[in-house]
Formats: sequence, C-alpha cells, structure tokens
Amino acid sequence: MTPQAYCQEKAASSGSSFYYSFLFLPTERRKAITALYAFCREVDDVVDDCTDPSVARSKLAWWATELDSLYKGTPTHPVTRALQPHLESCQITRDRLLAVIEGMQMDLDQTRYLDWPGLRKYCWHAAGVVGELSAGVFGYMDDRTLEYATNLGLAFQMTNIIRDVGDDARRGRIYLPVEDLQRFGVKAADILNARHSEEFEALMAFQAQRARELYVRAINSLPDVDRRAQRPGLMMAAIYYTLLDEIENEKWQVLEQRISLTPIRKLWLAWRNWVGGARPVIAHIRRSERHHSHSSDAADNSCGPQ
Repeated sequence: MTPQAYCQEKAASSGSSFYYSFLFLPTERRKAITALYAFCREVDDVVDDCTDPSVARSKLAWWATELDSLYKGTPTHPVTRALQPHLESCQITRDRLLAVIEGMQMDLDQTRYLDWPGLRKYCWHAAGVVGELSAGVFGYMDDRTLEYATNLGLAFQMTNIIRDVGDDARRGRIYLPVEDLQRFGVKAADILNARHSEEFEALMAFQAQRARELYVRAINSLPDVDRRAQRPGLMMAAIYYTLLDEIENEKWQVLEQRISLTPIRKLWLAWRNWVGGARPVIAHIRRSERHHSHSSDAADNSCGPQ
C-alpha cells in the first residue's frame, strides 16, 4: 500500500465530516489535506486506543521524534511520507504539527478544565492549530485568514465536545469547564452518571452559544480575497453547524447517545456549499446568530428586575 493510499483509507474509514470536504479539492491539495488529516487521526488514536497512559506517552514521544525525521527528509511512517512532498508548498510547519501532539498529551494529563481560557488552550491544540494548518493547505493571500481558521477550528472542537459529552464521560473525562457546571448547578457526578436535567440543558445551551459565537467570529474575519480558496473549511462549517442545530433540536440528548448526520446529508451540505461558493453556510450562520441573539434578549428581559 502506498503512503497516499494508507492516508486515504484512514480518512475514508473514519466517517468524519472532514472527509466530505476533501472530495471537491484539486488532486495535490486533496492529497495534502488527506495526509494532514491522517496524521491528526494517528496521534488522536494513540490516546483513544491505549488503555495504559505510559504506553500512550511513549507512542506520542515516537511521533515527536518522527517529526524530526520528517523535517530532516527521512520520514519512516506512511503518514509522514505522504506529508513530505507538501511541507513547503502548504506551509505545514513542524511547530504546528508538534502542537497537535501536545494537545494529545494534554488529554493524558488532564481530564477537567477549570474555566474557558483553560479549555480554549486545549481546543487550540486539538483543533485551532489544525485549522491554521488546513488554511495553508487550501491556500490564502491575506494573513487575517489565519484568525478565521483558528476560530473555525475552535468552533469545530466545541461542537465535538458538545456532541461527545456522554462518550467522554464514559472515559472519565469532562471537558465542560468546572466554573460553567457550578454556574448552572450541574454536578460532575450528574454527567458521569448520565443524569439529564433542565440544568444540564441550560448548561449545554450555554456551550452551544459559545460555539456559535466562534463560528460567527470565523466567518466575519475571513477576507473576501480568500473565501474561494477556503471553501473546504466553510463546507465543514456547514456540516458542523447543522450538527449543532440538530443536537439542540434533540434537546441536548447527548449523555446516552451520539447524535450525528447521515453521510448523504453531509455530502449534500458539502456539495451545496461548494457550488454556492459557501454563501449558504455564511447566510445560515448569520441568520442563526440573529435568532439566538433575539432569543437570549427575550429570556433576559423575561427575568424581570433582580
């Protein structure tokens, strides 16, 4: 199996929303983003699949060493061999790839986050820096596009956290900040024991609003000159934002099930935004922002004097 075929199989078998946006790219950029995605999957699987933390740390250390080999021109793994031809043309830097590995190390060292700044740091390592790497693969002319890519990556990771609350709890992890749990009167034991409540729904609505604000910041910071090149990221935004809406429509029933979109729906969303120049997702996010802003104002006004 060639390195590229290995990466293609890794991406296709994951069932990730990211895969659907790759399908529309020119060949070389598709190869580069597929190899980058495969790298992220490899290091993420180390944490998810290893039950012994010491083994996981050893494997992550190996990946850090493999990055040294990659940038010396002597990669040995199929993923790094597939990445090698694209390093310079796609601005795939060692520091950013290493930051992804550091995010996986955080998963081994920390299962709780006190506040949003702490969680945001983790989200940057897990997805924000991946957004920056992806922006380089897709191509950009204005450096402000990196701000867009960072915020979009953070938005994706928050959407993942909301979707995976139950799955993560079964692994002993709670990513929702402790201060948010305390604010809404939700105990860690409630999440670990899958106890759904009105308080939990309010907590999740708050997290979803945080994610939506990140989506809005992302699209508002994307320069027009780079919108066409960055369509793959916006196609992913269409899928992830629709998933967030779906989770809300299901009343945040994420403790005992994993809500997802069907493959055909993901493909339709990706195609619609490819041919529409990403205008559908941008319009949807902005409409949703106004709707949720008005809903929030109405809720605040209904509380009366404090």
